[in-house]
Amino acid sequence: MVEGVGKRMCTGTACENEASSLQCPTCLKIGKESYFCSQDCFKRSWPEHKALHKTTPNGHYNPFPTYPFTGSLRPVYPLSPRREVPASIPRPDYAEDGVPRSERKLLGRNKISILNEKEQAAMRKVSVLAREVLDIAARELRPGISTDYIDEVVHKACVERNSYPSPLNYCRFPKSVCTSTNEIICHGIPDGRILLDGDIVNIDVTLYHEGFHGDLNETYYVGDKARADPDSVRVVETARECLDRAIQIVKPGMLIRDIGNVIEPHAKSKGCSVVKTFVGHGINRLFHCAPNIPHYAKNKAVGEAKAGMCFTIEPMINLGTHKDKSWPDDWTIVTGDGKRSAQFEHTLLVTPTGVEVLTARRDDSPGGPIPMPDGVDQNGSAGNVNGAAA
Repeated sequence: MVEGVGKRMCTGTACENEASSLQCPTCLKIGKESYFCSQDCFKRSWPEHKALHKTTPNGHYNPFPTYPFTGSLRPVYPLSPRREVPASIPRPDYAEDGVPRSERKLLGRNKISILNEKEQAAMRKVSVLAREVLDIAARELRPGISTDYIDEVVHKACVERNSYPSPLNYCRFPKSVCTSTNEIICHGIPDGRILLDGDIVNIDVTLYHEGFHGDLNETYYVGDKARADPDSVRVVETARECLDRAIQIVKPGMLIRDIGNVIEPHAKSKGCSVVKTFVGHGINRLFHCAPNIPHYAKNKAVGEAKAGMCFTIEPMINLGTHKDKSWPDDWTIVTGDGKRSAQFEHTLLVTPTGVEVLTARRDDSPGGPIPMPDGVDQNGSAGNVNGAAA
């Protein structure tokens, strides 16, 4: 991503050139950005590009009308303006220009930080704040709100805690939280889409507070229809169980690669698959650092857990294929077949005797596990009810 920072790419059809200052005059009139590398490219792209000029009565539009989406979700633009963080709040090094320089200095290095007692206390503090913010956002979930509203809630809650929302401008990510609905695996950009009764949505919150990051996410049911849908319940509860089972083995001496050996067999036993492209990660003063934590079996991760290490485990579990695809926004990752995906994440601290879940749920945290709908077994198949044949 280093090469892409600071460059504006041509929006012409199948064009990979860097854009010039040439803009579509119609887009300028209606307040949309579209830059082209040349007049010839603009003319060649016109038959497809003109579809962008069609907006709904409320001004919303799909910025990628010709993209072959794998599922039914569509982005709903325009995005709201970037939310401001008061100057008094300390911020990470990428906050202004989007470049996480501290992380990039360590690219290719596998040295894992061992935190001292003061650093561990700082991680506890920021992780508790992150849990508070996630719970606040989850309490607002209901059919009829937009994911952009969730972003507004998260941003406000971060600022109220004198914290910077870590995703904001991280490698140019435009929002303060990731919201991943239905077939979106991760890194969903909050936009104007309205959540519907029957959706599932993952809210991924990270805070930067007093020099440290705390990271967690959960997938939630939107409305009663989602809780009554066997496939939605199966993928959500399987993802939750995969994380819980993985945490149980964390202790000094645990091989990093064994986490995936616990997760994938359980996912497969529920008829689900494990995403291989994205992994858990070390976290401390840096948002992402060593070690990488693969969630699939027979991985090649090196190293073992040691007391004082902080990292996340965050399995992404799909109903169908494990393969993923990226939307043209270069952030939103979706399932290759359009089927639903779910994820859960905690920030963990390895202790001398085991593990401390720094972002643990509270007794009053929204969400939590639910049983499969009546008449459906744990694998999502209809079973016998009151002796009747399925």
